[in-house]
Amino acid sequence: MRHNREALVGPRGAGTPASAHKATRARCATKRGRSREVEVNREQDGPRHVPVLLGRADALLGPALTEPGAVYLDATLGLGGHAEHFLRTYPGLRLVGLDRDTAALKLATERLAPFADRVTLVHTRYDGIADALEQAGLAARGSVSGILMDLGVSSMQLDETDRGFAYSIDAPLDMRMDPTTGPTAADVLNTYSHGDLARVLKTYGEERFAGRIASEVLRRRAQRPFTTSAELVELLYAAIPAATRRTGGHPAKRTFQALRVEVNRELDSLRAALPAAMDALRIGGRIVVMSYQSLEDKVVKQEFAPRAASRTPVDLPVELPGMGPEFRMLTRGAEKATEEEIAENPRAAPVRMRAAERIQEAG
Repeated sequence: MRHNREALVGPRGAGTPASAHKATRARCATKRGRSREVEVNREQDGPRHVPVLLGRADALLGPALTEPGAVYLDATLGLGGHAEHFLRTYPGLRLVGLDRDTAALKLATERLAPFADRVTLVHTRYDGIADALEQAGLAARGSVSGILMDLGVSSMQLDETDRGFAYSIDAPLDMRMDPTTGPTAADVLNTYSHGDLARVLKTYGEERFAGRIASEVLRRRAQRPFTTSAELVELLYAAIPAATRRTGGHPAKRTFQALRVEVNRELDSLRAALPAAMDALRIGGRIVVMSYQSLEDKVVKQEFAPRAASRTPVDLPVELPGMGPEFRMLTRGAEKATEEEIAENPRAAPVRMRAAERIQEAG
């Protein structure tokens, strides 16, 4: 299950920086207690994971997965909730699962152990689809029956208190989905120029006060480098006007999203992954993508639209052979979770789902 920062909104309203800081610390203590309970539950019962829009994903992908030997590629494996469902539902199915998080892969391996003879798991980002298929002994083009991409940050990553993804938890400013490589959120805050930092906040967080926040970050880091999420939350309470804090949700929401996207190169990775994913599908193969914020969904829409359009010049009266659409859309625009689905799983609230089926090879 994946979702964006809106799934973890904190208390609304204004407050002085000092009171906000105290409130953050209090919330952090409570959250740590809850997280310990989560870990105990995992040890006793295994990982608890409610996959987002599982029924709808099955309805869209299922028709392509029924043949023996069909290949299902889960590009964002996480804890393996969707993958487990499809492996149980379609006994002849083969899974190729990708995830950049080694901790998630370990838990998914345990969860999917009953299907080990039908499973290949690969430690990679979702833009490593072609290499992952090669590792599984499959062609990079035309070998896959169904693909699921469940974007954003996973529940496990939010529940791990030392990862720094959640602004309601005081933790090291890490935010790496793959904790074995790359710069951290603290590195971004402590080393980026004012212009680069403002660009990240405005572009990836759609933050109105990006310049003001960047100025405050540079002022404070000159005194002491940023190391924890509570330090950043305190700054944001001070930098964002009180009127905006009263009406715009938690003041840290946009900045945390922007830092996470930058640290993990999420949109760059998605832009590279989608063409490779669609190329990997056989005729009749289907892809489902679940986005959790508008920037992701925009990238998905921009990749799907031209693939589902005719390539015949518009001034010709007939469709040229082999120039028809490669894909047909299975969803009308972006589908959202129903009220019933959100009540069952609140983290489905921001999801936008798009799906397509390959109907012709590329010309």
